[in-house]
Order: sequence, then C-alpha cells, then structure tokens
Amino acid sequence: MTGHYAQVAFTPLVTSHQAAHGSAEAYARMAAFGDGPDRLGADEADFIHSRDSFFISSVSETGWPYIQHRGGPPGFLRVLDERTLGFADFRGNRQYITRGNLDHDERVSLFLIDYRLRARMKIFGRARVVEPEDDAALVASLAPPDYPARVERAMLIEVEALDWNCRQHIPELVPLDVVRRTMEELAGKITQLEAELAETRASR
Repeated sequence: MTGHYAQVAFTPLVTSHQAAHGSAEAYARMAAFGDGPDRLGADEADFIHSRDSFFISSVSETGWPYIQHRGGPPGFLRVLDERTLGFADFRGNRQYITRGNLDHDERVSLFLIDYRLRARMKIFGRARVVEPEDDAALVASLAPPDYPARVERAMLIEVEALDWNCRQHIPELVPLDVVRRTMEELAGKITQLEAELAETRASR
C-alpha cells in the first residue's frame, strides 16, 4: 500500500476503528509519506494490460455506491501514461448508471483481480467521459480491433492512488480457455504415448 492511498482511504472514522483494533500506529507511519498522486509503473502496467475485466465503482447523487463490471479482450483497459488509464465504453444494458453518476461525482474506484495468480489491485481515480462528438479520434483509438462490441464513448481515469492488496482469501481459479487448451495438450500427449506403446508392443 502506498502512503497516498492510505491518506485517501483512511478517513477519521476509519482510523478510529484502526485505533480500536490496534493497527492505527502502523498505518499512521505509512500514511506519513507520499503526499502526491501515485504513478503507474511497469508492474502495474503489465498487470492492467493483462486483464480482460475489472470492476468500477461510482456514487450517485443520492449517496448510493454502485459497482459495475467491465469486460473485453485482454488489454482493453489501457495505460496511456503513468497517471492515466483509458478504455472504450461498450454498449450494455443501457441503464447508464455509471455514466449518470459521473455527471454528479468524477471520483471512481477500480478493482482488478487475477484469480489464477491470486493478485489484486485497487485504484482511486477521477473519471472523465469522452463522447464521440467531442473527440472521435480518441474514442476510436481506444476501441479494441476486431472486437464485436459497439463503442459508445471513451472513459479516461486520472489515477490518484493505488494499492496492491494481499492474496489472502482469493480463490485460485483458472480461466476456461486455459483449461481447454491444457486438456487438448494432454489429450495430444496421451494419443502420442498410446501410439508409441502400440508400436513397441507390435515390435516384440
């Protein structure tokens, strides 16, 4: 966890609970460093570009939090520079809850997880919606090639703070395409071994 992430996340009510449970002192030392916004490094960029989905949360004007899943081909969430993320916003069920919430409050939180590696990253940021009529070239540049989804707009996120969270309690899951590919490879090896065994028996 970065010091700036702690500064953003640890509000007075949060720190009161940390004090009650004995973790306040350690976290206070952490929060003493890192006054400026966090920056995305090579490890963060590699992890982000390998994701085919993430969750984004926003807050409505009535104060209710909202979490939405975003999915696409690996790399659809792109690191544009060390402070900026961008992605094409695909058409979904057309409820536009996240879109409406961003008219009220630009602050968002992203949650990215790799179940196979049991790794997760959390990001605080400020989102800016870019409609095609405002910057058609930018929207087109973020559209994944050959992906069958309608792009309605683009979203840019200015990173404020990030945290690599612990592996504890993350289930170890493997994507279905990896399982299928592994099974095909094993089936091929079994076929090869059976042929070699049959050839050995025939030569006796």
